[in-house]
Amino acid sequence: MEERAVQLAQYIIENRATVRSAAVKFGISKSTVHKDLQDRLPGLNRPLYLQARAVLDENKAQRHIRGGIATRRKYRRDQEN
Repeated sequence: MEERAVQLAQYIIENRATVRSAAVKFGISKSTVHKDLQDRLPGLNRPLYLQARAVLDENKAQRHIRGGIATRRKYRRDQEN
């Protein structure tokens, strides 16, 4: 579990990944990603945790924008058909 937490953090940092994409990549649930990063990683590697946290905070701040873009794409596809 500790190794997975470190791997998750490295993946998120290197790819600027979301929790959802990290969960898909590792074949685990989003709640497990959160558990690993929030509960396990700070005790194992605090600097790595802080870097991953910064990426996740940035993703959270942009979430509403990505959702709007996805909705726009959906309705544009519906109009084309």
